[in-house]
This record gives sequence, structure tokens and C-alpha cells, in this order.
Amino acid sequence: MVRSWLCELAARAFEADGNELEAIEGYTEDSGEGRWTIEDATALDVPTPVITASLYERFRSRGNGDFADRVLAALRNQFGGHAVKSAPAKAASAAGKPGARRGGR
Repeated sequence: MVRSWLCELAARAFEADGNELEAIEGYTEDSGEGRWTIEDATALDVPTPVITASLYERFRSRGNGDFADRVLAALRNQFGGHAVKSAPAKAASAAGKPGARRGGR
């Protein structure tokens, strides 16, 4: 059997926030590491396509969040304790979850 840590983190997020992750927005925080890595790499003419793409995906998530974005936000919360933004009270109450969100694992 093949196990994946990301699958385990996703399972924990689904257990904590429900299968639809309706209580959280698809907004993905960035803590700055990707930004300064890209800035330094650019100054040194070192390509960083994967890091750059992941940072841009975080930016993209800040538009209209969908389920994939909620999964991404939940995984980053489980992985590194990155903060997640609470969904508007209407969605949170519909999911039966309180509006307050945790910042860590």
C-alpha cells in the first residue's frame, strides 16, 4: 500500500472541517519565503519555475475560492500551521462549524 503524507494531512483537514471544507475560504496565505526566494533567484539569474508557479497559485486563490482552493488552504494549515481565513458566517453556519479558525496544526 502506498501512503502519502499529503493524503493524511487532507484526511485530517476533512475531519476537522468537514468533507466540503465549507467553513474555510479558498484563500491561501503566503508567509514570504516564496517571495524572497524568487527575488533572490531572479537577482542571481537562477530559474525557479515550481516555486514561482506555487506562489502564483496562492495569488490566484485569493479570487473566488472554490473547493480545490479550500483543500489547498487546509493542506497548508495542516502541513505548516499556516493560517486559514474563515468563510463568511453564512457558509460556516451552514456547515455547522464555528467561524473562528485555528492558526496552527
